[in-house]
Amino acid sequence: MVAESGARAPLSASSLAAGCRGNSSGHGGRRAALAGAGRAAGCQHRAHRPRLLRVPAQGPRRPRPRGVVQSVKETLSSQFVENCKGVVQRLTLQEHKMVWNRTTHLWNDYEKIIHQRTNTTPFDLVPAEEGAASITVRVMKPLDAAELSLETVYEKFHPSVQSFTDVIGHYISGERPKGIQETEQMLKVGTALTGVGELVLDNATIKLQPPKQGMPYYLSAMDFDSLLHRHESSVRFWKILTVVFGFATCAILFVILRKQYQHHRERQHLRQMQDEFRQAQERLMREMNVEGGETLKNACVICLSNTKSCVFLECGHVCSCSECYRALPEPRRCPICRQGIARVVPLYNS
Repeated sequence: MVAESGARAPLSASSLAAGCRGNSSGHGGRRAALAGAGRAAGCQHRAHRPRLLRVPAQGPRRPRPRGVVQSVKETLSSQFVENCKGVVQRLTLQEHKMVWNRTTHLWNDYEKIIHQRTNTTPFDLVPAEEGAASITVRVMKPLDAAELSLETVYEKFHPSVQSFTDVIGHYISGERPKGIQETEQMLKVGTALTGVGELVLDNATIKLQPPKQGMPYYLSAMDFDSLLHRHESSVRFWKILTVVFGFATCAILFVILRKQYQHHRERQHLRQMQDEFRQAQERLMREMNVEGGETLKNACVICLSNTKSCVFLECGHVCSCSECYRALPEPRRCPICRQGIARVVPLYNS
């Protein structure tokens, strides 16, 4: 087990005072004697205290003790395996069945936990190496760990027994039970475990507990470097996936905006063409109205289709075309004044 500490046992006051007096004195022999006495006292003091690994202060680091699981009081015995002792026991009953999918028209596997019970007992992490300092770490709230390495010590599947009528009923209902799976998982005594969390000192007991800042809490059978590498790989994968999805989102957004812009341009062009067509139609209507007015003004008063092409004398009216003049009954009279027509003079429009 690796234990990290930022504190160090202080030197004795006498050796520290002796060192200070030796540094301030002007007599070389007395300074050397006092310094030697201080070093000897310091060596004797360090010889009788437990050895702790001191890590230089490089910012806050999360403690990561690793050791062997050891029960504090009694241990938990397996219900199915003899001579199997542990500190965490999890019993699970899981139902397996087939469910008919009405969309895909296929039978899909379905699993459901119908019962689960977890038993725990207090345990410590002790050094795995022989002859190491007897520093133990009490593990608190192991079930709150985001990753708790439990070993499956027993697993058995109990298939369901079905009669012919049960099979028909299951096909009608759309559910076909397959059986019940019984599983027992344990954290055995003697398992090497790596704990990543918050270390606190409670009286004379070092405790490993979930961090209060909401950071994850791990109790893994992997060593710290492997655990760190796995999480770094996961973070790298999610970063790459985020970048890919970001580029895909930007590309989709660009395509959508480009289509919207093209659609806007097409609508604007169509609106412009409609405006131009409406303007041309209005202009054409105005021209037709002008031409129609002039045509109606010069039209024959009899047929209203041909233009006036003759002058009646002696009255001088210009009101008829030559065809209508020839169609007038005898004696021919002017359709305007009803005066007799003596002669007709053709009218030419240039």
